[in-house]
Amino acid sequence: MRLSFCLFFSLSLIVFSCKPSFNEPQISLEDYRVEEGFELEMVASEPLLTAPVAIDFDTKGRIWVAEMAGFMVNLEGDDEDLPSGSIKILEDLDNDGIMDHSKTFLDSLVMPRALALVYGGLLYAESPNLYFVEIKDDKPVNRVLVDSLYATVGNPEHQPNGLMMNLDNWIYNAKSNFRYQRKDGVWKKEPTTNRGQWGISHDNFGRLYYNNNSTQLLGDHILPNRLVRNKYFIPRKGVDETLTKDNRVYPLHAASVNRGYEEGVLNQDSLLVNVTAACGPLVYRGGMFPADYDQNVFVCVPEANLIKRNILSFYGDRVEAKQAWQGKEFLASTDEGFRPVNLSNGPDGNMYVVDMHRGVIQHYAFLSPYLKKISAEKKLDTILDYGRILRVRSKDKLAREIPDLETLPAPRLLDFLKDSNGWIRDRAQQYLIHKNDKGVLPGLKEMALDNNSPLAQLHALYVLKGLNVLSFDFLQQLAISGGPEATAHALVLMEDYASEKNVPKAKDLFAELLNRNEPMLDLYLSTTLGIWAKYDQEVFFSFIYDLSSKYKDNVIVQEAILSGSEGVMSALKLKLEEKDNLKNTDLDVLAGASLERQENNRPNYIYSTQIARADSRTNGAILFRQICASCHSSSGEGIHGLAPPLVGSEYISNHLEQLGLIILHGLKGPLLINGEVYDNNHQMPGLKYNKSLSDKDISDIISYVTNAFSVNPKGLKPEKIKELRGVSSKDGMEYTEKELFEQIGK
Repeated sequence: MRLSFCLFFSLSLIVFSCKPSFNEPQISLEDYRVEEGFELEMVASEPLLTAPVAIDFDTKGRIWVAEMAGFMVNLEGDDEDLPSGSIKILEDLDNDGIMDHSKTFLDSLVMPRALALVYGGLLYAESPNLYFVEIKDDKPVNRVLVDSLYATVGNPEHQPNGLMMNLDNWIYNAKSNFRYQRKDGVWKKEPTTNRGQWGISHDNFGRLYYNNNSTQLLGDHILPNRLVRNKYFIPRKGVDETLTKDNRVYPLHAASVNRGYEEGVLNQDSLLVNVTAACGPLVYRGGMFPADYDQNVFVCVPEANLIKRNILSFYGDRVEAKQAWQGKEFLASTDEGFRPVNLSNGPDGNMYVVDMHRGVIQHYAFLSPYLKKISAEKKLDTILDYGRILRVRSKDKLAREIPDLETLPAPRLLDFLKDSNGWIRDRAQQYLIHKNDKGVLPGLKEMALDNNSPLAQLHALYVLKGLNVLSFDFLQQLAISGGPEATAHALVLMEDYASEKNVPKAKDLFAELLNRNEPMLDLYLSTTLGIWAKYDQEVFFSFIYDLSSKYKDNVIVQEAILSGSEGVMSALKLKLEEKDNLKNTDLDVLAGASLERQENNRPNYIYSTQIARADSRTNGAILFRQICASCHSSSGEGIHGLAPPLVGSEYISNHLEQLGLIILHGLKGPLLINGEVYDNNHQMPGLKYNKSLSDKDISDIISYVTNAFSVNPKGLKPEKIKELRGVSSKDGMEYTEKELFEQIGK
């Protein structure tokens, strides 16, 4: 009996010793405050991940993470070009909702910044390239270069990112004027509006939302690309609109911000007043929050360690937003390591927060001496090798089961187009297209015509679009019977079937829709009339006249008309001049300006084939490191016995023309810098004869150093640099300090 017990005990030890270990985070959230009725949970943390900047979910509920581990590893921003980044898969092996294991999918990446699970594989950005890889047994196979010019310029704060699949089956980005789509195995790239800076989201209708550092919420009043189809017209309204002018923030503590020394940035309690690094907007579409949270837009404010909530209001021809509260935020913390940089709807209907959790998130090209000093004093630069993902859930909603959509047959996917969770609907739409099962066409068409399920209508419609089975007659039927949103999408898709044959049907349909007196339908009719006018100007110009007169004070409608009219601009301009009530109106003036651009071959820049260059400070930072840092140090503090400091130097703060002369022609001592005299033994050579450096390059260096090493960022225009090239010292060699001030004083 004793032997049997010992044997059982030994076997038990073996069994338990073989049980997998679960490395779940044990991190306190007591420094975090979330809105009443919600709970904040730690889903993943170090050591499973480091410096996450973007996530996506697969249908097993696993989290795919892009890690930007090389970003600002110290206050000088060294080594960001090293292959220290990766993409990982986080798993919950014990099914308790907390990630406990990670596996590396891709490593040795340089600053990976975005990813999306699409087309049965992974699309990801590693500057300057955009890649797509298929996935086999959680390993990458058959990598394809989608775009070698995806992110060619800018620092990590100012390069394209986002990679968000929208309702219309196109993938959109922030900080980019291109969209992407794969059709029949071939990747397509098209111009689109340049949107935002970091992060992008969409609502149920398919409108896009984004932001920039100082504007917490921007967006489009209209569906993508409706206002940019005329290559010689640049819309001023309708896209890239500020949806709320209220950029106030309500932090819990005095966080460290980049320009805190400037008047108005901080209040009397040293609290940030307005956003300075807003990013990562998300339209919540999860279906698990209270009803009044549906399609609210949440915004990351990492510099103040908080997340804002905005409430959207939809009007037929525009979207408006307002902050949910004054005096408080949806989520805020006193933890200066809390750096929310992205948000995501999850397959469980909850909201997920990507917390980069890094002490310094201001890129060195824009890092002010003020923040640099504070960061060093607070030792924020030592907050490294962290990374977290948080989940926000409604207290009164139980966790829901996540359907493995990838494994379901197409007929079963149909029902998920009606799901309350937008993530589920979006993914079901894409899998239905990817599976290409034509057996579900009857069900899809029935759903697209069913006004009782307006959200499913739109998803079913774009599945049909993705399967190439739409027709003019079907879209006409939908437009006649559907509500404003479904009809608006039908009008957009109907353009694929614009032809002389379909003119009579389109004429009758458009007349009927105009009689509804519905602002949303009038707006989308405005966008399409010019396309149809190529086949019958008399019929469709008449509609244009009516809409232009009806909305004479609505610039968006006038621009919408012109956007679709590139092919008939000359004829339209002539007709407008013949009508007293339309001559010299907004539409007439816009048409004239567009024709002038066409005659001078000046298209909208989004259609330019020229490769963009880096912004001035980033380009200046790169050049400074290549040319100047070896003497002045990358921190600008100088190198003893070699070169004086730039930090605090009056040449950097106040005497920019002298600085231009120094960089161009050189400088020899003695010099008085910060009250200290530097001797005669060293000379700084000028860059005037460096043929690889343009006037713009010299201007960019000045832009960078005045930003990085002074509290008064300024610049000299390239035209001034060109002028200073022709100015020289008395002996034609390096300037002395005395000669500099005599020269400028003349």
